[in-house]
Formats: sequence, structure tokens, C-alpha cells
Amino acid sequence: MLVYTSITKNYLPKARVLSRSLKRHNPGWRLCVILCDTPPENFDLRREPFDDLLTLAELDIPDWKSWAFGHNVVELCTAVKGVAAQRLAARGGEDRLIYLDPDIMVFSSLAPLAELLERHQILLTPHLLEPETDAGAVIDNEICTLRHGVYNLGFVGVRTTGEGRRFIDWWAARLAAHCVADPANGLFTDQRWVDLAPGFFDGVHVLRDKGCNVATWNLHHRVLAKNAAGVLEAGGETLRFYHFTGFDSGDGRGVLLKYAADQIEAHLLWDSYAKELRANGHGEAVLNHFAYGCFDNGVPIDAALRRAYRMRRDLQEAFPDPFRTGKWSLQSWWREEQRGVGLDAS
Repeated sequence: MLVYTSITKNYLPKARVLSRSLKRHNPGWRLCVILCDTPPENFDLRREPFDDLLTLAELDIPDWKSWAFGHNVVELCTAVKGVAAQRLAARGGEDRLIYLDPDIMVFSSLAPLAELLERHQILLTPHLLEPETDAGAVIDNEICTLRHGVYNLGFVGVRTTGEGRRFIDWWAARLAAHCVADPANGLFTDQRWVDLAPGFFDGVHVLRDKGCNVATWNLHHRVLAKNAAGVLEAGGETLRFYHFTGFDSGDGRGVLLKYAADQIEAHLLWDSYAKELRANGHGEAVLNHFAYGCFDNGVPIDAALRRAYRMRRDLQEAFPDPFRTGKWSLQSWWREEQRGVGLDAS
């Protein structure tokens, strides 16, 4: 079974933890990393727990530098998920694919998910499986889900033929053109698009296993506890994988304290994950530079310029390599614009 994930180099430690935990509980499964960045110095795939790695240049994205420039880091790592699935499916030999976010850790066998993909075309996990009863939780979780998407795309399972392939091609096309974080206008990267999938495609299965895609937004409905055999469960079902969203920002810990303050196992789990990350290089300085976050002279790219470049075909045509600096570059044009000169892009 092939699993893939999408990262920038600062997420390499998370991808290592994901891969090692995946293979520990699923012998023979393979992980492919999509690297939306340049590799860190002295990177050697042979020393990594991954089976394959693809860069943006290897995904057959037309004018990939121009396309990448129009996305911030979160948008970029989610925008590639569809085209990466196309690329992996086109290799042949894979009738099923699973995507997992890099900040996920696997705790037991995922064989039941692979078996479901024998009977269904697409597997999705909703953010929530139960309605909230507290008014604050309705705002934090239900309304937030309405803004960001019914399904959490930290996981998706799909067949590479039939309706599954139709879904992959549709998803890839939408993400190529419209993968932006703009909830006010109905878009949140790759997630809001997939709200449409059950209406568009046959064979969509909504996974209601409480042990899958457990995270702070649903943890209060899926209390973590060890059973008599010492196996960690979520809401009484075997914990299959946990999604540590908000780990770096601290938001995840904040929500944990708000909604699961009394769940000892949940806090132990977060502490254990932090230890695993440190053991796999989390926070190393060599991993902290996002190559596509700045021009080739090291100057950070303004978010407003990214948006302008994404929306204006004239800028894309005038500056096909927007990262390049110097005379008659996008950066020099932008500086003049900021001074109020208003240079024509041509």
C-alpha cells in the first residue's frame, strides 16, 4: 500500500515520525514524500525512512515556478496533493492511494482502511461525528467546520481507477487553479472543494471510525484511554492515527487544555509526540528556511504580491520566473509599485 504526504523541509522531522509509525504498525507499506521546497544541506534519501521523494519540478506542473509563487506555504503544500496523486497513479502498479498529513502519527494497523478501498472509491473523514451541545463548542467546532470544510483532508483514501481516478483528476484541476486560504469567499485550500465530492462521485464512503483522524477538534467526543490490554483507544475504538494539528503554533495545546484538560492519556500522547519529534531533528536550524518564501536574494515575498501575481496574467507573462531578482524582475517592479510609480508589467 502506498501512502504519500506533502511537506516543506521544516516538516521533515514530522514526516519521519509519520513514516516510522506507519511502518511499525503496517509492515510492507510505503511512504512517498512530496517536497514543496529545496532539500536541506546534506540530505540523503537513503538515510531517511521514506521510500521515495518527489519535488515540485518532478510533478509535471506547467510553469511550476510561476505557479508556486502564487501560493503561501500552506496553500502550496495542499495544492500539490491532487497533482501528486495523478503522478503516483500514472506510474501504474498502485490501485489505491492514501494521503496522510505529515503531522499525523499512526498507532495501529490501517489495514481496515485498505480493505474499505476494495469496496469504495473514496474515503473521507469528517472533522466531527457528533453534534456539539455547548454553545462555545458550536462556535469553535461546528461553525469553524462550516468555514473550513466538512472533511479533514489530513486524510483521504482513493482508488486510482474508475470514480476514484475521476475524483483525483477533478481535485487536481480545482487545486491547481483555486487552492487558496480564503474562508470569507468560500475557499479553504483543498478542503472546501471536497465538500462537493459526495454529490459529484459515486462510491464515496464517509469513515465514522472514531479511531481515525483524532484531533483536538473532536477529542472531547473521543476520550483517549487504554483498555485492559493496554491498547490506546479513542471513544472506545482502537486509536488508528492521531492528527497533531497546531503543534508548532501552540494552538493545539491551547485547544487540548480547553476541551480535554482532564484526559491524562491525551496529554501523555502530546508529550510523547514532542519527544519523538526532537529525536527526529525537530527545530534544527538547517530545516528552518522555506526556499519559496523569498526571492533568490533572500528577501521575503510580500503576501500582497503573491496574490497580485496569482491573479494577473500580465505579471505571469512578464515575469515567468518570479523568484529571480535584478533589473526587470518582479521584485524590482513591485518596489516601484510600492513607491507609487505604477510601472507597466510589460
